[in-house]
Amino acid sequence: MAGGIGSGKSCVAKILSELGAAVIDSDELSHRELNRPDVLDTLVQWWGGQILAADGAVDRKKIGAIVFADPTQRHRLEALIHPRIDVRRQCLIETYEAQPRTNMIVLDSPLLYETDLDLACDAVIFVDAPLEERITRAMETRQWPDGELQRREKLHQPLDMKRARADYICKNNSSLADLRLQVERIHDQIVSESSPNQP
Repeated sequence: MAGGIGSGKSCVAKILSELGAAVIDSDELSHRELNRPDVLDTLVQWWGGQILAADGAVDRKKIGAIVFADPTQRHRLEALIHPRIDVRRQCLIETYEAQPRTNMIVLDSPLLYETDLDLACDAVIFVDAPLEERITRAMETRQWPDGELQRREKLHQPLDMKRARADYICKNNSSLADLRLQVERIHDQIVSESSPNQP
């Protein structure tokens, strides 16, 4: 699943989960890896103890301020974290594939195309939402200043490209009920197309 920052990917993932999908959240995996002792030690060696919150965990806002201001530091962090996330993700995929009640596995990743995860997917859903709404959500939920969303998205591949390469477009520009109907329709189509033909 792909989409811009604040487009509502998490909301779509939640609906898919309620429909029987197993969701693997790359942001959640990243958060876990950042706080593993060996990774934490490495980050403190790189950037000092100021990157830690009061409870001793990584302060993701401080990490974000460093890596989104300096591409070299961002690539450095990605080289450390992404292989570890890949291992965790693969373990989860194998676990979910063995569960008969799981009707699909959803990879919720902000860097789906940037990390070539789309190549591992049978179908990609692009969650689309107007820029103004996405900015408002980012400011409300992440307390980002004006212009931060656009600055970060410039570091990713263009949304037009992601939208064009997706198999399904889910427009998150109306009500939750309307969004749910779209997600249910897409879910049913993907499940139907992936099911073996009955003799």
